[in-house]
Amino acid sequence: MHTVSGKVIKGRGYGRKIGFPTVNLDRKQYVRLPKKPRLGIYAGTAHIQGEEKEYRTAIVIGPRERNGLPKIEAHLLSFTGVLYGRRIELSLTKYLRGFMSFTGEEKMRRQIIKDIKTTRQVINLTR
Repeated sequence: MHTVSGKVIKGRGYGRKIGFPTVNLDRKQYVRLPKKPRLGIYAGTAHIQGEEKEYRTAIVIGPRERNGLPKIEAHLLSFTGVLYGRRIELSLTKYLRGFMSFTGEEKMRRQIIKDIKTTRQVINLTR
């Protein structure tokens, strides 16, 4: 699968607002990837530079913004803390689905809960 890395930057805070805080990555490394991952939702792991622990992670690549680059954000399961300015590496283990449109925030929240449950099932950390 793919690996995407970058420095954690400030996002809009929408994930936190709906109960699923995410880290947003700058895309400097992404633009250099010879083969880019397809847009969508992934189950994977996150490794924070300088730490031993890996975190199960639900990852979003996209949608594309005005500059043509996709957003890259990840919800690290069982992580609390602030990572702004830190480097993080995301390993995209399994493609879960493409983007969906939602008629309301609650429907989107239910889908995110399903994606997180699938991520927990797919990613079994032995460390």
